[in-house]
Amino acid sequence: MEREVRTTSDGSKTLFISDLNESYHSHHGAVQEAQHVFIKNGLNLVETYEINILELGFGTGLNVLVTINEFLKTDKNHIINYFTLEKHPVSTAEVNELGYSNLFPELRSAYTEMHSCPWNKTVEILPNFYLTKYECDFFDLPELGLPKIDLVYFDCFGARVQPDLWEMPLLEMVSETMNTGALLTTYSSKGSVRRNLKELNFEVQKKAGPPGKREMINAVKLHV
Repeated sequence: MEREVRTTSDGSKTLFISDLNESYHSHHGAVQEAQHVFIKNGLNLVETYEINILELGFGTGLNVLVTINEFLKTDKNHIINYFTLEKHPVSTAEVNELGYSNLFPELRSAYTEMHSCPWNKTVEILPNFYLTKYECDFFDLPELGLPKIDLVYFDCFGARVQPDLWEMPLLEMVSETMNTGALLTTYSSKGSVRRNLKELNFEVQKKAGPPGKREMINAVKLHV
């Protein structure tokens, strides 16, 4: 899968796949999008002492990075267990060219560690922040034996290029990993996704999207 590094409107970079005409982040601003969708409308809405986060998928590691950045602003006695899946890991050269550590210089060592640490093994990136990366297909999720999840970062490629990732089979697998009251946040506002989540007994809310996108989705699981 050929990828090239492109600069987005907020000055941060993303990866672009020409064969799919799809980028890993919004061209309106990679960091802006991550902070709006997954921090402002995700992490900051979860108030439990220990948070289990599931991300689909790891990609450039930007969502992990902004999560660590926010975590360090809060009470360090909190614990985050971050589980992330990725079928096509980025290369070391791509990581270096993206230059995210230049945007968060105080997190340079954490960013290096999150990309260099082994797959399928839990690593304490920082005190009380545990990262487990799985190199696997998203549909392998039931086989991973994850603990119950409190927050889902649903950050798959768009439905235009990978429609199966937004349909009932994968959404149901994700739902089955989640606690009652757990939150799923995603940049998508696609009508069929909202309908599928409602059918899976989520309370679905359309929220203002990040720059360049009118709406996004928050969905709370009502019961197991």
